[in-house]
Amino acid sequence: MDVRGKKVVVVGLGRTAVALARLLLRDGARVFVTEMRDLPDGDPCCTELAALGVPFECGGHSGAAFQDAALVIPSPGVPPSIEPIARARAAGASVVGEMEFAHSRCRSRILAVTGTNGKTTTTELLKALLTGCGESVALAGNNDMPFSAAVQLDPAPEFLVLEVSSYQLETTDAFRPWIGVVLNVTPDHLTRHGSLDAYAGVKARLFANQSASDHAVVNADDPRVHSMAVVAPSDVWQFSLERPVERGLWLDGSIVREGDAAVAHVGDVHLPGRHNLQNALAALTATRAGAFDWDGVLAGLRGFRGVEHRIEHVVTVNGVAFYNDSKSTNIDSLKVALESFDEPVVLIAGGEGKGTDYRVLRNLIAARVKRLVTLGQDAPLLDAAFSDLVQTHRANQMDDAVDAAAAAAGPGDIVLLSPACASFDMFENFEHRGRVFKDSVNRWAAHATRSDKDKGR
Repeated sequence: MDVRGKKVVVVGLGRTAVALARLLLRDGARVFVTEMRDLPDGDPCCTELAALGVPFECGGHSGAAFQDAALVIPSPGVPPSIEPIARARAAGASVVGEMEFAHSRCRSRILAVTGTNGKTTTTELLKALLTGCGESVALAGNNDMPFSAAVQLDPAPEFLVLEVSSYQLETTDAFRPWIGVVLNVTPDHLTRHGSLDAYAGVKARLFANQSASDHAVVNADDPRVHSMAVVAPSDVWQFSLERPVERGLWLDGSIVREGDAAVAHVGDVHLPGRHNLQNALAALTATRAGAFDWDGVLAGLRGFRGVEHRIEHVVTVNGVAFYNDSKSTNIDSLKVALESFDEPVVLIAGGEGKGTDYRVLRNLIAARVKRLVTLGQDAPLLDAAFSDLVQTHRANQMDDAVDAAAAAAGPGDIVLLSPACASFDMFENFEHRGRVFKDSVNRWAAHATRSDKDKGR
């Protein structure tokens, strides 16, 4: 991918596009960025591109943007099949994804994790485990640091842990991780991929180019992952919460075993929920496959306390514990969150839905939820699905939702934000939603604490 002197068009303007522009400029390309949305004056990404001297357009993809393009790189959120990209391909331009292009510039050994749920926690944990071993490691991909930014780190880290989405994988051809991990496959992004089988096929691309010196780590408890064809001659490892596996780690009561040998203990994992035991097993299996120092791995595991917006404890006031699970953007994430608690839950849910049937959670809602506070675009659908099982409250904004949830909770209860929906109807992204929730909770907690003090006078 020699881009020196060539015109390269980046489609989609965000953090990834800015990182790509820097990387392309470093390699001598002539860069143009095109964005379908109208962005406001002072948008930070526009400001960065202007400072770099990179021309760009917003409010639509013009024909002139793609004229004479040698290479087109769609950002992960941009479907590579859109008409302007198809026309550029027909005119002779090559089309590759950001991850594919960055991989061609990567000097680090890659540990890549994909799956519908659990990617962020598992990648953050993997980074902590390698750090516990004293290794040089960075975290990038479908998170705060784009892959294109990570390959520009100087000095390059020895290891790079990548969180990889299906959107990134669908535009790969030569991408090859040293260790690849698939956590699970459940319905998500089906509008983009067309079917669950097609979606699983995209996830399996993680292993497509591995060699015999590389490692494929798969979840033996997920039928679609367990049956996933590892077509390359990878060294295959498995992990399981349910049964022994031929090669890998499995849970035997409270003991993590490799074969018959005890290698870790459930007490080493300081994260709530059975799903996090699965995430931990995945990360531990990856480090076992990579032959990292096991004492260092366990030190990293014991010191890890989780990730922001993933069943994150915010505060406990008067015996009520508040948890932020804003990363819950589908019903499987909500299911996992509810199953993480034995205590009664006051649930805040809703947002921009994904067309799924919430009623599949009726038994779980009836068993675990004592009050439901609904919010956002899909609030009416959530009310319709569950109002005969549990009392509901329709909130207009987050402060109202937190106030209503706190009023319904008593000592020993959990107030849980786990929306099961995307955030874009009311917030910039799930991180913004989580921060707003925590701000609302902290305001409520401060007021409740003052009221308690006043009563004690």
